[in-house]
Amino acid sequence: MVRWIYFKRRLNIRFLLILATFFLFLYMYFYFPSTYLENVAEEEKLRYRKKRYENYQQSEPHRSGPGEQGQSLTLKGEQAEKARLIAKKEAFNLVASDMIALDRSLRDVRDPKCKDIKYPKELPKASVVIIYFNEAFSPLIRTVHSVINRSPPEYLKEVILLDDCSTRHELGEHLKNYIEETWPDNIVRIVRTKERSGLIRARIAGAQAAKGDVLIFLDAHCESSPGWLEPLLTRIKENPKAALCPEIDNIDHNTLSYGGTGSFSVGGFWWSLHFTWRPIPAHEQKRRKSEIDLIRSPTMAGGLFAIDRAFFFEIGAYDTGMEIWGGENLELSFRIWMCGGSLEFVPCSRVGHIFRSSHPYGFPSKKDYHGINSMRLAEVWMDGYRRLFYMHRRDLLGKDYGDVSERKTLRQNLKCKSFKWYLDNVYPEKFIPDENVHAWGMVRNPASNLCLDTLGQDEKVSFHVGVFSCQNGISANQIFSLSLNDELRREEGCAQINRIGDKPIVHTCNSNNSNQKWKYFKSNGTLVHALTGACLESTKNGQQVTTKKCSTQDTQKWAFEHYLDI
Repeated sequence: MVRWIYFKRRLNIRFLLILATFFLFLYMYFYFPSTYLENVAEEEKLRYRKKRYENYQQSEPHRSGPGEQGQSLTLKGEQAEKARLIAKKEAFNLVASDMIALDRSLRDVRDPKCKDIKYPKELPKASVVIIYFNEAFSPLIRTVHSVINRSPPEYLKEVILLDDCSTRHELGEHLKNYIEETWPDNIVRIVRTKERSGLIRARIAGAQAAKGDVLIFLDAHCESSPGWLEPLLTRIKENPKAALCPEIDNIDHNTLSYGGTGSFSVGGFWWSLHFTWRPIPAHEQKRRKSEIDLIRSPTMAGGLFAIDRAFFFEIGAYDTGMEIWGGENLELSFRIWMCGGSLEFVPCSRVGHIFRSSHPYGFPSKKDYHGINSMRLAEVWMDGYRRLFYMHRRDLLGKDYGDVSERKTLRQNLKCKSFKWYLDNVYPEKFIPDENVHAWGMVRNPASNLCLDTLGQDEKVSFHVGVFSCQNGISANQIFSLSLNDELRREEGCAQINRIGDKPIVHTCNSNNSNQKWKYFKSNGTLVHALTGACLESTKNGQQVTTKKCSTQDTQKWAFEHYLDI
């Protein structure tokens, strides 16, 4: 009997314990439904990711092999010939890329002063968004490896691979399997569009899918360098309205060597609304106290940048009326500055980029995407200065650029500043060909009806000035200005000679270069080189002009289309 009572008591206690455990489980399930379990899972993931990160950090300085430490890989013989043939399609050396480890090591190319900076422990988390369409497998995956291996796990929320409807076989199941096997912790997510949407709309889709506090957009052929992430996140924590670009190092398209040079330039633009790199202007150099200080930039190239996710959507993300690619980087640059933000380059953040010689893939049609997109930009953001865009793109006048009413309403609601404010305060060194000049427009030799002309030459390099039949405003090649600084110039270049008899060459303008000074005498129509006293002389149609000793010859008489103060 005693035994039975003892056994019954033990049974009751066991039953009560089971019952208590059951109710405790129910309590945790209903009152901590997923939060508790998710927190436990997240902690486990973070420990796993930290271990992976630490292992790579320890091994990176000691790795060796083809392309390791960012070294070049030079091919010879049959391999070199194979690479040359494939490069016709891929626009870079895919054979070399495939021979280099997908998680190759890089040396630290930062300024030593960057390594002394102590960053806050609490930083926003980043979603790295990589858009691709038919990208080759090895550069795409090397981009992902570089991000994960060189980003402290506590600051990297995820890597999103946004596949814009690729048709390349290796980017299907092969890519999916590789990612699942290499990163089983789901740090990498593939998001696929159902149809080709183009870079602009694909980036919006990537941003919408992202869960991090900060969006970092990268091209699909990059390599993040050591210490690249913390400087970006620190600055955005300080100023959530700052859009940031890392300094972009060159990865050689042929040898895959990581150049470690950085551009240390700022972004600008041509009035045709194409992006250009420019030297850091004097006023910005003066503002900065150190070589590693942030660099304010009027524009960005647009392929690599970081921005607070909430701010990105607050100021209108991208213009969904723009198609495929082109113009979106300048539109976003103008909008960031005009609507209360800033655009800065971060010298202590370095990311390598393969600059390919051409697009390795085509576009859906022969439509002028850049031109139409730029029309939308000009109509919404440039106010009266859009005249300078159409001066270069008269062929677009009257073309349909779609409905921009929503974008104009966005600008109004955000109380954005004028484009004149942008030019005066952000880009004061930008030359405006029809403002604050002595004269501008076509420069005609009346006797021959020939006008000064660039003859279609590339203005990114030096070129000789020529003459061509006057086009009566149709050709932007014939727009010259006589600046208040007495320069006979184009948008970026100024005509110069060294001695009488030289043919004028357009070089990058330099206000201190006396060889670029000219005087115009409206009374007799001569354009006289200030230093040598030589007169500009016309020549035959389609040929380069020259300079000679001044005379009364008709070939030395010129008339500007518009005079402002002469």
